[in-house]
Amino acid sequence: MSKHTGKCYFVSDLHLFANRSKAWKYLDDLARAARKAEHFVLGGDIFDFSWARTKNHKHTVDRAIAWLRDLACSNPRCIFHFVLGNHDSHHEFIDRLADLARELPNFYWHRYYVRLGNSIFLHGDVADRDDHNAESLAAARQEWLYARRRGPFLSRLYDVAVMTRLHKPLPHLVYTKRVVARRILSYLQQIGLGPTAGISNVYYGHTHKPIRNYAYGGLIFHSGGASIKGMKFRILEAFTV
Repeated sequence: MSKHTGKCYFVSDLHLFANRSKAWKYLDDLARAARKAEHFVLGGDIFDFSWARTKNHKHTVDRAIAWLRDLACSNPRCIFHFVLGNHDSHHEFIDRLADLARELPNFYWHRYYVRLGNSIFLHGDVADRDDHNAESLAAARQEWLYARRRGPFLSRLYDVAVMTRLHKPLPHLVYTKRVVARRILSYLQQIGLGPTAGISNVYYGHTHKPIRNYAYGGLIFHSGGASIKGMKFRILEAFTV
């Protein structure tokens, strides 16, 4: 756990390299926030290895690592924390993350969450099911490690769904605020990082649904949405003490 009083920002679900991503609109804002930050948490699905339209997995990993290295090296006074999401839980990428963390003094990576002061940051895929716990989340992530990229046909179908906004209702139907907060709270209590451990704020992604200052179970929940076409998105300034 890190205690600090400087600025901290959180962003998730950029889905870089996927056709559906509109992350390019926010990269300048992200860079400006990083210049002001003491800590910056990249909260998972920053990259999208499943739907990437690059040449191959290796090319995608190379570009992802280069993007992270450039971000960290351009902002040496900021400490970057990369928290894995499901779409960037690829075995080649994870190996390279470990190398990058050894190379750069201001870059750390975390498989499931990171705590900074009274806030905890996680991707949010633990909210997919009522029975998710540390073990089942690990098993679900395992399925992504060697997942194949989606082929051109499925990619075209997904592009059509995004163009026609068919993807927009899903987060509101599946990920209601109360359900997501209840599931995340249950997980945090199981791993000993609930309100009794001094946690006050929870920052998460995955649901693609922006949430700000939602109170549940003694915690305040925040999510910045997703930089996907047709969805709302923002970079969050986090409260940490």
